[in-house]
Amino acid sequence: MPILALETATEACSVAIYLDNGDIISRFQHLPRLQTQLLLPMVDELLAEAQLKPAALNAIAYSRGPGSFTGVRIAAATAQGLAFGWDLPVLAISSLQTLAQSAYRILACQQVISVFDARMNEVYLGAYALQNGLMQPVIEEVVCSPQNIPQIPTQSWALIGDGAKYATDIQAQVSTIGVTNSDFYPHAYDVAVLAQHAWQQGLAQAPELALPIYLRDNVWQKLPNKQ
Repeated sequence: MPILALETATEACSVAIYLDNGDIISRFQHLPRLQTQLLLPMVDELLAEAQLKPAALNAIAYSRGPGSFTGVRIAAATAQGLAFGWDLPVLAISSLQTLAQSAYRILACQQVISVFDARMNEVYLGAYALQNGLMQPVIEEVVCSPQNIPQIPTQSWALIGDGAKYATDIQAQVSTIGVTNSDFYPHAYDVAVLAQHAWQQGLAQAPELALPIYLRDNVWQKLPNKQ
């Protein structure tokens, strides 16, 4: 059940394929504002490495946001275009949950507050805890002031993502934060991990439903000519 996974919600760009045997192959680059140039060549490279034709794929998964206004549009639009062209369903995966899954895989964090800088003194924020190998949401994703985040259960948390630059404000409200890492990005490898579970849960959708999730619906009005 090969699944192609795309991730461009932040300054990084990555692509992965979940293979029939459970292996995952991937590419990752941190080159801000170059996702449009990098994404499709990465897709072609991975399909060639896996010796797969698009017809062999079961679905296309994408990091649907929240995140960079431009970045989440790139992933959603690319997933939709490829899915229409290849007659495949799509799987929408939270970029905040993907960040938490990446932090578990790479940093061994089992309780993660994922936080992206949303500009204008706001953050996109979610909290995730490990359940059966997957980082599952503890609260709903929100966009909020770093000085006024939702109530989060008291346990040992890692604060991960570029919004961790507001660590002092967030730690004043969540006193049990240990690890803090602002130089860490979600990875398509983990989009693929989460997408495989979503596929098994029957969460595949038609290509026209491949839409970005901004959380802040009027972001285009607040941020003209910005990410």
